[in-house]
Amino acid sequence: MRLGWLFATTVLSTPFLLRGEPVAVRQPQGVLHGFLALRGQNGGVLASGELMQSVKGAQVTSVLRFQFKDGSLHEETSVFTQRKTFRLVAYRQVQKGPAFKRPTDMQVNAKGQVTIRYTDDDGKEKTIEERMELPADLANGLIPILVTNVDPKAEKTTVSMLASTPKPRLVKVEISPNVGDSFSVMGATKKAQRYVAKIEIGGISGVIAPLVGKQPPDTHLWVVGGAAPGFLKSEGPLCQDCPIWRIELASPAWGGGKAGASE
Repeated sequence: MRLGWLFATTVLSTPFLLRGEPVAVRQPQGVLHGFLALRGQNGGVLASGELMQSVKGAQVTSVLRFQFKDGSLHEETSVFTQRKTFRLVAYRQVQKGPAFKRPTDMQVNAKGQVTIRYTDDDGKEKTIEERMELPADLANGLIPILVTNVDPKAEKTTVSMLASTPKPRLVKVEISPNVGDSFSVMGATKKAQRYVAKIEIGGISGVIAPLVGKQPPDTHLWVVGGAAPGFLKSEGPLCQDCPIWRIELASPAWGGGKAGASE
């Protein structure tokens, strides 16, 4: 199963324009409907997730939804094309509820129109609208898809991301292969490749960020390789000031039992 989600985090205030090359399509995306679990650092399930992906011609629409036990909601819709390279056409992220300190609704389209609606610390609703020159390698919602398509021999692959701070800011993300890990399925041992996605903040902000504790944490992603690579799990934040959460595949349970998640 291939998962699309936003690698969301915080950056400092200096804006800059990033250029990069879109990732080549090695594994075209298809129709799927999968189930996920979002866990806290202690392993407890915080939210149940669902991923629905549909295809129309060369355009793919991926909807990822996490419904938290406390009533919070994280929902992302990514629309992209896959003609030789992955190109984001439209993106929307909605985060609301007590799990998120700043409720946010961010929308982006291919023409560079960015609209961010959020609630500030005083509880007031605000809207930011900007027209931006967005790079061709914009990867919001696509990182787990891209890690199954990057050249496995490449030392690193760099793509661009648009983050809400709440003002929209472009950053770059470096995706690098890390050590491999083992996992088991029904007692059979399998191999997984781990990737690390690191936010790189450019300019003077990038120098200052580690000194003031603002350097965003890395996100780790595990994929199964071979002829049909696919997402296994990830560990990282979903928003500014969010803790490290783990997302993994979930399996249905029958007869009224509790759904399980792959360990």
